[in-house]
Amino acid sequence: MSDVRERKATRRARLGRTDVEVTRLALGTAPLGGWPAATTPTTAHETIQAAWDAGLRFFDTAPLYGHGLSESWLGDVLATKPRAEFTLATKVGRLLRPVPPTEPMLFSGTPPVNPVFDFSYDGTMRSFEESLQRLRLPRVDVVHIHDPDDHYDEAIRGAYRALYSLRRDGVVRAIGAGMNQSQMLTRFAVEGEFDCFLLAGRYTLLEQGALDDLLPTCLERGISVIAGGVFNSGVLINPVPGAHYNYAPADPEIVERCRQIVEVCTRHGVPVKAAALQFPLAHPAVACVLTGVRSPSELMENLEAFEFPIPSDLWTELKHRGLLAENAPVPSEAQDGP
Repeated sequence: MSDVRERKATRRARLGRTDVEVTRLALGTAPLGGWPAATTPTTAHETIQAAWDAGLRFFDTAPLYGHGLSESWLGDVLATKPRAEFTLATKVGRLLRPVPPTEPMLFSGTPPVNPVFDFSYDGTMRSFEESLQRLRLPRVDVVHIHDPDDHYDEAIRGAYRALYSLRRDGVVRAIGAGMNQSQMLTRFAVEGEFDCFLLAGRYTLLEQGALDDLLPTCLERGISVIAGGVFNSGVLINPVPGAHYNYAPADPEIVERCRQIVEVCTRHGVPVKAAALQFPLAHPAVACVLTGVRSPSELMENLEAFEFPIPSDLWTELKHRGLLAENAPVPSEAQDGP
């Protein structure tokens, strides 16, 4: 692989109108928290270190991921790095407490605490302080309101007000929200003053619904989008019966659409993982792609796919076959990728 300094993955972009910079490829740490299976501290530490060695400098975590494990393990490694050299994001909206589960258990091998939704002002401040304790770092750069799907009113009155105060006081540098839907993020964009959003699974090679609401709104308001979930829980990479989509078994029509996308990619000699990773960055509102991995080898696979040259004919055929929205911007060969 080319030198770190030459990689497209390590190019920088700013979040919104802030001075916060992120690498175009970022490390998500939900899988290191035990999704879909438990991992070990050694594997987690080695994976995070591998991302650092590869030149990635944007790291994303949350209290939910491993019920605190992701934050703790990420802090173990990043505490050994120069603080000014990386950008760190975490989330608020769930407090970890020794109570029975209140939502489906996604993570394995977790400590004896469970996440409890709390989007109040005070709950947000507690969540933020507890994240700092687990990370054992002096600060984080970006804080997102996490999955407020059924809690919009409390989130905008409580969590948003708390994050606004933290940003105003210089405690954090950028604020956002992270969700698996674009509609509510669009509402946040209109009713609040946000810097960035983490959109998981809704602007991918499989589906581009965010073109209709969130992405144009973010362009208009100077908000950056961090594209997560670009493999759509795995079905896009391995479209077989039983493959997961949105954390559940995919419907047959979803599997078939993904199968056709893979077929087109294969005909053009392009790994579907490469097309999936590079596609979102062609949109001017998208600052970076966030991918979660479970091992250094998975990370290397993503890095190689991120650099893979993709002919323009691939995008043309996907659009011609109705597998990609006609108005979706695509990477240009002249731009040397994303």
